Amino acid sequence: MSEKEYTMANVAVVGAQWGDEGKGKIVDWLSERADVVVRFQGGHNAGHTLVINGVTYKLSLLPSGILRPGKLSVIGNGVVIDPWALIAEIDKLTKQGVHISRDNLRIAGNATLILPLHSELDKLREAAAGDGKIGTTGRGIGPAYEDKVGRRAIRVNDLADLATIGPKIDRMLNHHNALRRGMGQPEHTAASIMAQLTEIAPKILPFSDAVWAKLDDMRREGKRILFEGAQGILLDIDHGTYPYVTSSNTVAGQAAAGSGLGPSAVSYVLGICKAYTTRVGSGPFPTEQANDVGEWIGARGHEFGTVTGRKRRVGWFDAVLVRQAIKTSGIQGIALTKLDVLDGLDEIKVSVGYKLDGKRIDLFPAAEDQQARVEPIYESFEGWKGTTAGARSWSALPAQAVKYVRYLEELIQCPIAMLSTSPEREDTILMKDPFAD
Repeated sequence: MSEKEYTMANVAVVGAQWGDEGKGKIVDWLSERADVVVRFQGGHNAGHTLVINGVTYKLSLLPSGILRPGKLSVIGNGVVIDPWALIAEIDKLTKQGVHISRDNLRIAGNATLILPLHSELDKLREAAAGDGKIGTTGRGIGPAYEDKVGRRAIRVNDLADLATIGPKIDRMLNHHNALRRGMGQPEHTAASIMAQLTEIAPKILPFSDAVWAKLDDMRREGKRILFEGAQGILLDIDHGTYPYVTSSNTVAGQAAAGSGLGPSAVSYVLGICKAYTTRVGSGPFPTEQANDVGEWIGARGHEFGTVTGRKRRVGWFDAVLVRQAIKTSGIQGIALTKLDVLDGLDEIKVSVGYKLDGKRIDLFPAAEDQQARVEPIYESFEGWKGTTAGARSWSALPAQAVKYVRYLEELIQCPIAMLSTSPEREDTILMKDPFAD
């Protein structure tokens, strides 16, 4: 095997905003050239909607590559897995004609499981928070990650030997039942947890594997690996708008830790962002347009959450935030999506900086109180009357739309590698092939 084969380009795809940027379509488009697609963090709180030949598929846990025959999909150890949600998703896709078996799906044996008690705790906490709620989806993601780092989690490979799992259940319940007592809730019993695990184990275990070893073998064979992130960098537990963030690292660096491959396995990082900005749930949003413009863009863009159905908050493109996401995640190229949603606007605004307490700043501060006080500095851009929807070449775009894309490219200090002009798989303009050696 040559060194060139071993260093075959592998691509990590991450959201460069607050999620919902259109990663599903881009990953699906790229997966045609990949051999394996890996989810490396998050849980079923993240959703992708793909439209293929007029058919809509909605994914939460399964990698987008599952829709491509002949590709291996992997759920890595960095993901927290609700096994009931996963089986429901598999069943739904099967009814849509998608074949799913061990041949095309593997799950990391060392991935943490989300149990019903996790989602219960999530909802209890959010309800008790009142005005201080952080906008969790209530699916147990945070509590499951807490158990993981607290070394009391039940993992996929624990299901293979339920006869010895009793002490692990006891250790987990020592923590959870103390919390439930404090909230005035009835305690869980070890027998009830065991019954849940016994019921789900045979449905999940056929997919279990040491995926780090499988991925290493494929890499050595010169196979192309596509790493698929969930949510967006602005929701990263360290680099996002804390505490209004998710419970995992969403930056591209997590692709290595969440799959079991080293950092050298990722040779290109592609960031996804919309031509405007959206956010679901609570937290700061400097360019939010809670007005007729925001309603218009939201309606045109069908801005409702894939998983929750919640209406997304909408605002202008924020070059400061995207530029910051590019730097913290090592993004080398951007795939710009939903440009067509802006068709017909007379004026488009872009945030090029902030004012904080009367002073200009060019980064988004880490402190929560400062994040709430920043005011965007806008530059206005002339819109276009032609349509960008369905364009597959630069020549098919209105001249002013091309200028807008080049303008964003300059502001974010990163090249636009791909341009998506509709939800359809083939409505994509490629400037830079992420898989090019």
